[in-house]
Amino acid sequence: MTETSDDVEHRGRLVVSALPFHRLTRESRAYRWWKPLLVGLVAAALYLVTLLVAFVALAVAGLVVPTVGTETATFFVDPEIDLTHPVTFALVMLSIILMLPALLLATRIFGMQRVGTLSSVVGGLRWTWLLRCLGLGAAVFAAGYVTIFVIDSVLGESAVPRFDDPQLPVLMVLALLLVPMQAAAEEYVFRGYLVQTIGGWLRHPAFAVLLPVPLFVLGHDYGLLGQVDIAAFAVVAGWLTWRTGGLEAAIGLHVVNNVTIFALGTLGMVDPNATDLGLPDLMFSLAITLAGALVLLAAAKRHNITRLNEHSSAGQPVLVEVRGALGPGDQSRV
Repeated sequence: MTETSDDVEHRGRLVVSALPFHRLTRESRAYRWWKPLLVGLVAAALYLVTLLVAFVALAVAGLVVPTVGTETATFFVDPEIDLTHPVTFALVMLSIILMLPALLLATRIFGMQRVGTLSSVVGGLRWTWLLRCLGLGAAVFAAGYVTIFVIDSVLGESAVPRFDDPQLPVLMVLALLLVPMQAAAEEYVFRGYLVQTIGGWLRHPAFAVLLPVPLFVLGHDYGLLGQVDIAAFAVVAGWLTWRTGGLEAAIGLHVVNNVTIFALGTLGMVDPNATDLGLPDLMFSLAITLAGALVLLAAAKRHNITRLNEHSSAGQPVLVEVRGALGPGDQSRV
C-alpha cells in the first residue's frame, strides 16, 4: 500500500491512518502541496468566464425583456443592491452558485482527489444525513424565531407579515430554489476546498477551521457586529464539518439560516438588505446558530455519522492508527 504523509513515522509502527475530512487531499497518491493552489486558480478563471457568458446572455435577454436589462445593469453598477427585486435577487444568488460548478470542474481537471471527497469522508454527499440536518435545523430556527416574535409581540414591537406584495410568490419560489444552492456553493468553497487545502498543509484541524474565516467574512459586506456574526457562523460551520466528516451539517445550517432570512424578508418581517445587526440581534443569531450546531452534533452521535474516511482512494479498507510496535495480527482495519 502506498505511503502518504499520514503514514507511520517509522516502519514497525502503524501504516496508513484513516483520514479526517480536512486531510482528505492526502489520500491521493497524486497529491502535491502546490496542486490545490492550481485548482483554486483554474476554478477562479472558470468562474469569471462563466460570469461573462451569463452577463452576455442576460444582456441579450434584456433586449427582449427591458426589466431584465435594467435590473442587470443596476446589479453591476449600483453598490446598493436591493434583494427585494426578483431579478436582482436571482442575479445575486446565481453569481454565487456559479462558484460550485467551477470548483468541481477544476478539481476534476487536476485529478488530485476524488471530486466526491469535497463533500464528505465517504466520497459523496450523505443525502439521508443532509435531509436530517435540514429538518433539525428548520426545527431549531422555527422555535427560535417563534420565541423572539412572541417576545417582541409582548413588548409591542412585533413585525406584521405583509401579503399584499405582487412579487411575493416569485420571491418565495426563488428563495426556495436558489438559496439552498447558494448556501451549498459557499460551503463547498469555504468549508470544502479551503478547509482541505489548508488541511493538506497543516495537520491540526484548528488551522483548517480558522484560517478560512477571514476570507468568508470579507465576502460579506457587513458592519462590525454583522462581521462578528458571520465569523462566528464560519467557525461553527467549520467545526461541524470537521466533527461530522462532511459538509452536510454546515450546508443544512446555512440553508435554513438563509432561507429563513429571505423568506421573512419577503414577508416584510426582517430587512434582507440589512448590512449590520444590533447587539440584541447579534446575541439572538449567535444563540440560534450554536443551538442548531449542538442539535446537529447530538444527531451525528446518535446516528453514528463517521468523521473518518474508511476506504483508500482505491476503494480498499485502510489501516487505522494504533500506538506502539506492531506484532502479528496487530494491524486493524476499519
